[in-house]
Amino acid sequence: MSEQAHNKLTTASGRIYVENENTKTVGPRGPVLLEDYILHEKMAHFNRERIPERVVHAKGSGAFGTFTITNDITQYSKAKVFNKLGKKTKVLLRFSTVGGERGSADTERDPRGFAIKFYTEDGNWDLVGNNTPVFFVKDPKKFGDFIHTQKRDPYTNLKSPTMMWDFWSLNPESLHQVLILMSDRGTPVGYRHMHGFGSHTFSLINAKNEKFFVKFHFKTAQGIKNFTDSEAAAMKSKDMDFSQRDLLEAIESGDFPKWNMKIQVMTEAEARTVTFNPFDLTKVWPHSDFPLIDVGTLELNQNPDNYFAEIEQSAFAPAHVVDGIGYSPDKMLQGRLLSYPDAHRYRLGGNYEQIPVNRCPFAVNNYQRDGQMRVDGNGGRLPNYFPNSFDEIKIDESYREPSEQLESTIADWYDRNSKIGGNDHYSQPRALFREVMTKEEQDNTISNVIGAMSGISGPKRDLIVNRQLCHWFRMDEDFGRRVAAGLGVNVDAVMENMNALR
Repeated sequence: MSEQAHNKLTTASGRIYVENENTKTVGPRGPVLLEDYILHEKMAHFNRERIPERVVHAKGSGAFGTFTITNDITQYSKAKVFNKLGKKTKVLLRFSTVGGERGSADTERDPRGFAIKFYTEDGNWDLVGNNTPVFFVKDPKKFGDFIHTQKRDPYTNLKSPTMMWDFWSLNPESLHQVLILMSDRGTPVGYRHMHGFGSHTFSLINAKNEKFFVKFHFKTAQGIKNFTDSEAAAMKSKDMDFSQRDLLEAIESGDFPKWNMKIQVMTEAEARTVTFNPFDLTKVWPHSDFPLIDVGTLELNQNPDNYFAEIEQSAFAPAHVVDGIGYSPDKMLQGRLLSYPDAHRYRLGGNYEQIPVNRCPFAVNNYQRDGQMRVDGNGGRLPNYFPNSFDEIKIDESYREPSEQLESTIADWYDRNSKIGGNDHYSQPRALFREVMTKEEQDNTISNVIGAMSGISGPKRDLIVNRQLCHWFRMDEDFGRRVAAGLGVNVDAVMENMNALR
């Protein structure tokens, strides 16, 4: 910026101007002159200040911090982010609710997004997860349909419990996540007091090109705290932005929140022999068989200077892995590899990775050119094709990924009831309810389910209620009976329906 323009009010093109509050008119009461370009510029930019909000995870909060390695896992991965004890990597962590719009309340009953961008010297690694280890569906073809049920009814433009429970009752694979959602874990006290999970199964590759499958866990060092349903409702009426305020003020005061990263590791041989599908996003890996291994500590210690620039424009995609970290046959993960970058290109433009918060702070060399909002010099006079005889960009063979042995050469559509795909949707939720939840948590969950299912209405109400009750009974008979009683449903009729479906 020139000395002349320093600290002086200017247009976007740098012209210094004076009248920022008064429009040029014909006389003090006359019409506005078309030539007042300052008016045009201010209003035209104001009209374009809003970009499309995220279709899911629209409302969120975020902060920067550091990830520090505390345990050696190089036997599993050659990723440079893990390569030595004490190593620190800059991170951005964005939290969010899933189903609500940008103006929705922070304390809604909803899963919470937990998306981390690691700025590593081998590129940006995005670990895009939730505060739950599982999800509602295991096939990406169902994702859009599921999200539609969490949004607004196309007729009433209102949130619809009927749509939600209709979908869940028709998809028993949802039961595990629904149970978590209906527990007090569905209404965490802000973002600092909840765990985070990569949720999907990923892979790790070590220096010997040996592959391991992995689950990522982030355990809150602040301890788990949840609102009861009534407490969440009270906070919603008091402070719609509770979680945003809580995170911002904690970091501002120096009370930096921390999470301990841990992993579960499964060999390729184990993946072929375990009794459940380790790539099914609706299932967890038992900790007794695959114990947690310490990796490092993530600390958030810097609030963004500008929310829009650094949080609203941030873009995370599970496709963004780095050398030593890879994908898996997880169907939902495979679907997200395409859908997430595609959503960002729609929302932010084809050059979204040039936005400073998304840009790799280390080397980026490729032949992508042109497009809207190209702001990095566009490669200058260098060639825009490969291979060529002019630039010095080289292929580094040491980064070549090992070949994969796929499970089968048969391509087919395996439905949810397929024995190959696995259709036990009840044993893991049953174990969560009976063995993990306390008596108070069990009671609160049942109360929350009764309250949520009470919102089902319309001519198909009884059908949807009875169908969902059948799932609750299959999970735990006492759970089903208590929910049925709370809804005023004849238990004998539900049992007859269950027998008819067997």
